[in-house]
Amino acid sequence: MSGAAQPRPRIYVKIPPDRLGAVIGVDGEVKKEIMRRTGTVITVDTENSMVIIEPEMEGVPPVNLMKAAEVVKAIAYGFPPEKAFRLLDEDQILVIVDLKHIVGDKENHLKRIKGRIIGEGGRARRTIEEMTGTYIHVGDYHVAIIGDYERAMAAKQAIEMLAEGRMHSTVYRHLERLLREIKRRESLRMWAKEELYEASQAGARRRPYW
Repeated sequence: MSGAAQPRPRIYVKIPPDRLGAVIGVDGEVKKEIMRRTGTVITVDTENSMVIIEPEMEGVPPVNLMKAAEVVKAIAYGFPPEKAFRLLDEDQILVIVDLKHIVGDKENHLKRIKGRIIGEGGRARRTIEEMTGTYIHVGDYHVAIIGDYERAMAAKQAIEMLAEGRMHSTVYRHLERLLREIKRRESLRMWAKEELYEASQAGARRRPYW
């Protein structure tokens, strides 16, 4: 006797009501694009402000569902879809900094801290984005970051330092040190890959043909 059919995996993402339209897009284009690029089916439950993500068919990798969910979450946190789509790349992650955990929930404290993170005319946020190659969105109570793991975590450190009251110049110097170390590790990894490739090629050249 064959076993019962396994239920299809589902991911549920809660969305602020005012961001549902951004997830759907004009004529549903944003939702369609996420589905097309991840092989998923996305259902928007407007009554409960919920997005439900399922595989379009059997064999869709679970990571595709998680990637679709990350894109939806990024849009929910305030990113425009074109920036959120960056999360579909293999090495990109979404990092969230909860400002309430750092400064509490008093509105005047949150407003002051957000002002430090954004900077005059958006300068501080833009500087961290440019230094780390990330996207940063400052919301009401959260700061959302999109980037590769190491640079996103470096941006997270910078934002937390600003929230804790560190001077902008101190934060930028700290970021420069972090990024030098990241680039050094990347260079070592690249060198190791090249050495491994050269060794494999040399081995192939020495292998006799029969």
